[in-house]
Amino acid sequence: MENLLQIIIKKRDGEELTEREVESIVNGYVSGDLPDYQMTVFLMAVYFQGMTDIEIGYLTNSYIRTGDRIDFPFTTVDKHSTGGVGDKISIMLAPIVAACGVKVPMISGRALGHTGGTLDKLESIPGLRTDLSESEFRKVIDEVGFSIISQTDNLVPADRKIYALRDVTGTVESLPLITASIMSKKIAEGAANLVLDLKVGTGAFMQNESAATKLGKMLKSTGERLGQRVEIVYSNMNSPLGLYIGNALEVQEAIEYLQGKNIPDLDMLTKHLAAKMLTLSGTYQEYQQAMRAVTKAIESGQALERLARFIRMQGGDDKVCETPQILGKAKYTVDISANKTGYIQSIDTRRIGYALMNVNAGRRVLESQLDYNSGAYIEAKIGDFVNVDEAMGKVICNDKDKGRYTAELITKAYIISDHKKKKENIILEVE
Repeated sequence: MENLLQIIIKKRDGEELTEREVESIVNGYVSGDLPDYQMTVFLMAVYFQGMTDIEIGYLTNSYIRTGDRIDFPFTTVDKHSTGGVGDKISIMLAPIVAACGVKVPMISGRALGHTGGTLDKLESIPGLRTDLSESEFRKVIDEVGFSIISQTDNLVPADRKIYALRDVTGTVESLPLITASIMSKKIAEGAANLVLDLKVGTGAFMQNESAATKLGKMLKSTGERLGQRVEIVYSNMNSPLGLYIGNALEVQEAIEYLQGKNIPDLDMLTKHLAAKMLTLSGTYQEYQQAMRAVTKAIESGQALERLARFIRMQGGDDKVCETPQILGKAKYTVDISANKTGYIQSIDTRRIGYALMNVNAGRRVLESQLDYNSGAYIEAKIGDFVNVDEAMGKVICNDKDKGRYTAELITKAYIISDHKKKKENIILEVE
């Protein structure tokens, strides 16, 4: 066993750690030889001193080696989003790509801060399970073409334990630690190819392009160092994605999209990510070929049929794919009214995510109880013209007083002025 205190001091002083030293820290913490207080010091040293690309690779691989690693005998591809408000893309994307002939093993997360979680959304479907064993995970992928589950006990246990400590020690925002956390799970789940949807804007963890680019380079470098092919897509999170925010509401919107409803921002981002997944995996050589296959999978109903099979195999009521309105309904709606006449200049999308915690559409802490049926419908986007007191959307809730308060908070997230504002692209060109 390496001298763990000396390793901590070495990182504190900004020196590069060896693979053995990084593994000693990770294994020491997982085994209990390294107590919380010393691991906190190490995490804080990483937060301030950073890590080289080589060290991040060592850290990611050390995470993976603390548990099982799944391998598949066929081509696999996955997508990971860094989180946003109204981001229900995975629910549509996985069945589309599976319908195009590529297997998608997807391990997802729950709500984190102001952002929604794919698992919480899926669990708003009556009966649906996300806590599958590895054998169940493999069976669904074999028969449906994709599966979305929570992290199993044996998959990257180091990340689960270290993330819990990061969450209470002010080290969540460390880019090397973010990279190791994301990439360890995405490699361990068996995805040989990965498209990263890196959100940029007021509703993202990365609020400016320079920080997003820095994280993107780390993620790509780490994946490729460990044998995974990675492509980055930067997307706009200055406005909520789609029209609905909230768990059951977003599932309903995802199903309606696969049924043929036109939702422009969702349509553009979903198809772009799907086409990237198909070309990265080698299923199609040309982007336009892949885009035609994606469009056909949606218009033919094949993607919706895959989603129904997935829901059924994971214990859920697949009737939601015929009639998504059977998902639970909240009792009240409260208008979100514009506070002046003019053009929407900007939206504090993060503020909207936090505001909706008041009606239990999101979690303040991991133990918070969700109201799956609450949330918001918001039409107004940057560049739109609104009149004073005009409804820009509505809060959907089971407590009217909390709904009114939430609506007031959301109104304050909008900056409106007389100046015309150009509408923003959903796909960003970031250098």
